[in-house]
Amino acid sequence: MPIFRYADPEGAVQHGLLHPDGSRERLQGSLFEQQLPCGEAAAVARLLAPLEPRALLCIGLNYRRHAAETGAAIPQRPVLFMKSPGAVQDPGAPIELPTALASHQVDYEAELAVVIGRRCKNVGVEEALAAVLGYTCANDVSARDWQKRPELGGGQWCRGKSFDTFAPLGPVLVPTAELPDPQALAISTDLNGERVQHGHTSDMIFSVAEIIAFLSGSTTLLPGTVILTGTPEGVGMAATPPRWLRPGDVVSVGIEGIGTLTNPVIAEPASAPGDASTSA
Repeated sequence: MPIFRYADPEGAVQHGLLHPDGSRERLQGSLFEQQLPCGEAAAVARLLAPLEPRALLCIGLNYRRHAAETGAAIPQRPVLFMKSPGAVQDPGAPIELPTALASHQVDYEAELAVVIGRRCKNVGVEEALAAVLGYTCANDVSARDWQKRPELGGGQWCRGKSFDTFAPLGPVLVPTAELPDPQALAISTDLNGERVQHGHTSDMIFSVAEIIAFLSGSTTLLPGTVILTGTPEGVGMAATPPRWLRPGDVVSVGIEGIGTLTNPVIAEPASAPGDASTSA
């Protein structure tokens, strides 16, 4: 059954189990060790991202039709970039459009997120899925001007994709036993109720297993590593005219067998005087 993470009314962070009837039960134990239902209803004050990632590894240009819509060549190997773990945002919490370091071309990207459950290195494609704890939805929010425009530095993938709130995750983590084939899932984005992305994980250039094998080559993947596996066609920058996120928008990423991750969009609030983010 799906696992979720939440803050209870006292502010303590807990994990819970989502039952088929919609009831929610508190779990005891660590996400990466044994977790046991405790027979107690989960008192959910606020739904959180399913985990705090150890690392956020991301694959670009991994859907054939997305590569085609952007005019990019099919890569010979997975294209790796990273997002800051500090960019993670909770389900239902806002995506903030940067204002202090301004961006005017913020885009959505529906992605299947893979959560590594055990330490692994140099795993083969055939064994790779055994390292996976489960799957969740992700929105690889991207500031295209910082990512692509030469006058802002050009090629600033990590800068353009690591602003605060640019990595919503959730709403639940679905164990691998319930999603045995990650290449058999419909994936979509709705923007203000309009379907703007609609794809299928079978369109991936590199499968989840191939991505894990590549990323673990001569490199240890730790439990809690989250891998974003690319986005299907329909991103805002490929629309005519481009469709950039604006305050007041609502973005929903849906993946078959997992659920829907919804976030409103706001402008980045002004920092309060004395905020640590403004100090030298």
